Amino acid sequence: MPALTLITESSISGSSPTKESFSGEATLSIIIPVYNESESIAECHSRVCSVLTGMNETSEIIYINDGSNDDSWQQLFTLRSPSSNISIVTINLSRNFGKEAAMSAGLVEAKGDAVILLDADLQDPPELIPEMLVEWRKGYDVVDMKRKSRDGESWFKVFTASLFYKVINHLSDLQIPENVGDFRLLDRKVVEQINLLPEKTRFMKGLFAWPGFRRTTLEFNRDPRIAGETKWNYTKLVHLAFEGITSFSTKPLRIATIAGLATSAAAIAMMIFVLFKTILFGEAVAGYPTLITVILLLGGVQLLSIGLMGEYVGRLFIEAKGRPLYLIMDKNNASSCDGVTESEQRLG
Repeated sequence: MPALTLITESSISGSSPTKESFSGEATLSIIIPVYNESESIAECHSRVCSVLTGMNETSEIIYINDGSNDDSWQQLFTLRSPSSNISIVTINLSRNFGKEAAMSAGLVEAKGDAVILLDADLQDPPELIPEMLVEWRKGYDVVDMKRKSRDGESWFKVFTASLFYKVINHLSDLQIPENVGDFRLLDRKVVEQINLLPEKTRFMKGLFAWPGFRRTTLEFNRDPRIAGETKWNYTKLVHLAFEGITSFSTKPLRIATIAGLATSAAAIAMMIFVLFKTILFGEAVAGYPTLITVILLLGGVQLLSIGLMGEYVGRLFIEAKGRPLYLIMDKNNASSCDGVTESEQRLG
């Protein structure tokens, strides 16, 4: 069993009611986004089903194939449930929309009173699900899973991830839990509130934190991938960082104002310096180097300001178009191990 530690609890006052009544639908939903994870699917399905079977809970596993280029969808389509208490839902998006969209699709599909997001690479151990449910039944609406260690990741990635959280939490009024990935439990009411959020440019770690509610945090040791390679290169991580910062803070826009004030102050100081040298000492200041320096400085400030404004205007453009966050091409339901499935095809 992976190491697990309860480290923090929500500061919200008042007692937390226990979760003793369910909606009549699936008690627990497990959402697993999949992108080119053909080497991990069988092991992932086996371990998740083993955990759920041992719990004897009514549950559903929702696999979201995010436009994989390998045979991930073919494997997902053939998955069956080992128990009548566990239903399997596989959704095939029409193309690769990104993990944030895939998770959003899973949240819309989920019917459970408690919803857990889990990666198919098994870096986040499914064996921790029972402990997460224990905290949920104590009355917590969100159970964040904080990584105590990150095996299989370079020191540079760990350092840049830590730096990102410090930057975004400094810039944003919303505090996003540091070193907490997408692996977490959400209560039904939290999921419903997230599903109501209209934005198309989604930074899910921020959206998970935004609703608030009663929260607690469990600390665990993250495992290395069981197979394959990470799909997150540094270009994608930088893009995600920009998405997060621009989605939850307008403070970068103030950089233009600060840079403008600083440039103006520097220009005034330089003018006083030139006048001082010319009037008192009769020394002429070299014109060409000074002029080039000033032009380059002003040009840099202007380009920086335009770029920052462009990031926000670009996001307004994306939101204004109103395109759907994702399109579903195929959906398959397999309720039990007898092989009976219900399939549908739809776009929307």
